[in-house]
Amino acid sequence: MRVVAIVGMAGAGKSEVARLFEKAGFTRVRFGDVTDEELRKRGQELNEENERRVRELLREEHGMAVYAKLNLPRIEAALANSDVVIDGLYSWEEYLFLKEHYGGSLYLVSVWSSPAARYARLNGRRSRPLTPAETTERDRAEIENSHKGGPIAVADYLIVNESSLEELREQTEQIIAGIK
Repeated sequence: MRVVAIVGMAGAGKSEVARLFEKAGFTRVRFGDVTDEELRKRGQELNEENERRVRELLREEHGMAVYAKLNLPRIEAALANSDVVIDGLYSWEEYLFLKEHYGGSLYLVSVWSSPAARYARLNGRRSRPLTPAETTERDRAEIENSHKGGPIAVADYLIVNESSLEELREQTEQIIAGIK
């Protein structure tokens, strides 16, 4: 049993890395699905402003580890059949919760890209594009409010995503081979 959590700033390439793990046989659990589901329940549009508000409300109501706690049943169900990759660990508290729960079976992978590369990716993506101003605000919120810096700093593995998808794939495949 292995649980791999992917962490990184918006636009770094977390979802691409998670998809590569999925192709290697891991079941993907996307933490952001909780936000999307909550917005649908509230009848609100999926956009940066609403997503941020819901993330902050959930953390305010349930604590900083809320996404790990709410996704734990999905992780556990998936582990019955395969290893799991978590797409989008957000906070230090989520990391601590998962580390306490899974111990040495938890691997943390940080995906890093420069702000310029991330901003260009986010501005050009088809689904939920962000302007540079929105990305700057999101970076600030994730660092200051979500405590995202801690998991990035203590990751077991680091992927630098500054060049091609092929390079990203190669780095990810090396990590997958290393934890099997």
